[in-house]
Amino acid sequence: MLIKNGALLAVLLLLSACSGQSGAPATEKSIQEIRSEGPIRNADIIRNPVSANDPIDTVNVAKITFDEKAYEFGEVAEGEVVEHTFSFTNTGKAPLIIQGARSTCGCTVPSWPEGPIAPGETGSLHVRFDTKNKKSRQVKPVTVTANTYPATTQVYLRGFVKEEGR
Repeated sequence: MLIKNGALLAVLLLLSACSGQSGAPATEKSIQEIRSEGPIRNADIIRNPVSANDPIDTVNVAKITFDEKAYEFGEVAEGEVVEHTFSFTNTGKAPLIIQGARSTCGCTVPSWPEGPIAPGETGSLHVRFDTKNKKSRQVKPVTVTANTYPATTQVYLRGFVKEEGR
């Protein structure tokens, strides 16, 4: 992990050092401004590199817009399987490619389209949550990584799991 963070820091330092002779920032946003917006992820930099000559392009990229960001499944008995499909639209200007989707544990399994989604087209993210050995209030985030800016988007399954025998 230290090597990854060190490499990221080296890239950021190199990019900030290449700001030109005048000392003026090379992009519309400085590295400090980007850092203040939240943690910088390697995926953000790889798909949206900060260049010494160009501002960060947040307009001409794919954009994933979900019809709903959270699904409330209500109250279910422990051991039931909750399934939900989140519909989305590519509201950006480039084809949307989902590289992956993951949750915080193996009980929640997402599946997504493998091919590109053209601008204006729709797709779906199917999520399956196995409530076995889960009790009480549950909030299961699913993080979608795609060629968007920012690189990740989250949707949630929420509800209450009743303990067996109650």
